Amino acid sequence: MHNATWKPKQRTQHELCLKQLCFHAVREHIATLDTKALLDLPVVLLEDLVPHLTVWQLNKLQPALNHRGISTLSGWVRVLQDINGPQQSIVLYTEEEAKHEAMRIIFTSRFYGFIDDFTGSTLHSDTPSFLWMAAACIKEFVLMAKCHKPLQRLAAGQRPLLELLEKRIQSVGISQSIDMSNRMSQISLYVLHRLLDHGRAEEVAVHVQCPMVLAWLLHRRGSQYVMPELDRNMLSCISQATSASTYTSCSEEHDVIPRKRSNIGSVLTEADKGKLTVDPQALCQTFAAYDVPSTKICPWGQIRRLKISRCSSDSLRLLSAALPTFFCLHSLTLHSFSNFKDTDVLDFARALKQLSESSLSSLRDLSIGILPYTSFLEILLNANPKVMSLHVEIQTLTCGQLPQKLFRSAESELPAMPLEKLTVKLAEIQTDLQVVISVLKRCPHLTSFHVAGMRPPGGFSLGQLLTTLSEVNLCLTSLSLEDMKLCDCLPAILTLLSNPKLEEVRFSDCRLFEKGTEKEDGLKQLVVALKNLPSLQTLSLAQNRLELFSGSSPSSVKLLDISSNFIKPADLLKFAKRLQTHRPPHRLTLDLRMNPGDRDPDTWNTALRKLHLFCVVLVGGWKSTDSMVDHVSNM
Repeated sequence: MHNATWKPKQRTQHELCLKQLCFHAVREHIATLDTKALLDLPVVLLEDLVPHLTVWQLNKLQPALNHRGISTLSGWVRVLQDINGPQQSIVLYTEEEAKHEAMRIIFTSRFYGFIDDFTGSTLHSDTPSFLWMAAACIKEFVLMAKCHKPLQRLAAGQRPLLELLEKRIQSVGISQSIDMSNRMSQISLYVLHRLLDHGRAEEVAVHVQCPMVLAWLLHRRGSQYVMPELDRNMLSCISQATSASTYTSCSEEHDVIPRKRSNIGSVLTEADKGKLTVDPQALCQTFAAYDVPSTKICPWGQIRRLKISRCSSDSLRLLSAALPTFFCLHSLTLHSFSNFKDTDVLDFARALKQLSESSLSSLRDLSIGILPYTSFLEILLNANPKVMSLHVEIQTLTCGQLPQKLFRSAESELPAMPLEKLTVKLAEIQTDLQVVISVLKRCPHLTSFHVAGMRPPGGFSLGQLLTTLSEVNLCLTSLSLEDMKLCDCLPAILTLLSNPKLEEVRFSDCRLFEKGTEKEDGLKQLVVALKNLPSLQTLSLAQNRLELFSGSSPSSVKLLDISSNFIKPADLLKFAKRLQTHRPPHRLTLDLRMNPGDRDPDTWNTALRKLHLFCVVLVGGWKSTDSMVDHVSNM
């Protein structure tokens, strides 16, 4: 098939091969082809065709391709590369994750009328139906409150699109502040009301500092078991949020001059006077004038997952007031750019305890940062012992700690907890190792443990932590240790790796073999231990300054990350030859990024050619001319 677009005179010095010409022709003329005949092509050809398809074609053909066992992941990754640029590395997504991310970016750009910076061949389309196609695929809607016109069109002239979003959207993100004293904010609040109360959205992500909007979101969306106290608390929070004595503005600026505003508590009763209202029922009546006025009472949705990425002290206090009766909340994520105050965290812990004491509580996932002390890890677990997943980030700015009596009971009095996933990220000079060990001893059902930045005080060894994991946490399937000095902990590591349930092991930047004379012997012992783990599927030894390999590849591993290890081309070639002899039963994903392949390109490329036969190889990111890279490689 001839494609007029691809004429010989248009070719660069890199001539397009015949197969590529055919793929381009298929993409340009797919509408005239017999789809069934196309899908009957050999699987190998279809897999090579996928990255050349447009967004339209990928979306249309994906079900049939999946039915034949063909993934469209490479096509969606190509779309993301067209969007983000070829230099930006793409995170490894699943097929559906990559598709959703691509469609989310495309929809947001087209909906708000942004000029596309991405003009790749896979994205060529600018029809209204393209927006609808993307809308039918996304689950997350990003609300940009300052873009009034697109939101107004959605509320008025694009009712069918709004109804489609109500059926599809599961998560709503608020990326710009909403000034609730401005009449134009009613459009944003109306769209939020439709998605949260009339639609399926049960997750809210707030990316701005705006306690007033948070109060509006929480009002009557806390539980189907609404109690009078909750109604009054939420109305009180909204009223306080709009008074000049408490909050002055939802602006992200900190130097706003305070000014008085009307009390929202009274505004809620003045909708019939045509004044500014934030009451969802009144908003529905107002915007229904564009369509058919409705006398039905609006439903109230439930927020089951709440994320606040810029959580101020005001927002934390407001949430603490609402938390005791927030029975439908399953997951809560709070993050601040600076440390939370001790008193605010303690108040939050008390509210958390009140919630957990109710049989109606459903909170199981909690993520919070930045906490001022390691002690708060135990405080929060004691406040909600039913939590199944806990993620904390701790940054200690001083050498002090909270008084022991605030959080520490006799260890024999502390009950076991059902916690399954624990992540602790630390940024402090010294870590109270005993707090973390005490928590681990109370979590016999822990399946995932990730700790980063742990610095034990003098006289303590991280081997104590590893020994506790070996003796108590026998259900571990995922272990991730990051930015820790483990070069003197090899015996404890080998014992820990005897756990037959481990499926994922990550030692990232752990200085495993800093002692040069013992490096080769230690690595051999580690490889033997890993080979004896039949359940192991993911192994990361990134940033450990490994320069050689020993033994064959662990047969069960599907993903091996040995990035940033100063692996030399000659060593990689030896490794490739070993893998040829001991081929993994599954196609191995091998991460070799940030290794000095350009110091001997011929040997490096020879090794890569051998590896490509049975590996998905990730490379790049290293330039030997970069002085900083050279400095790191010689450390």
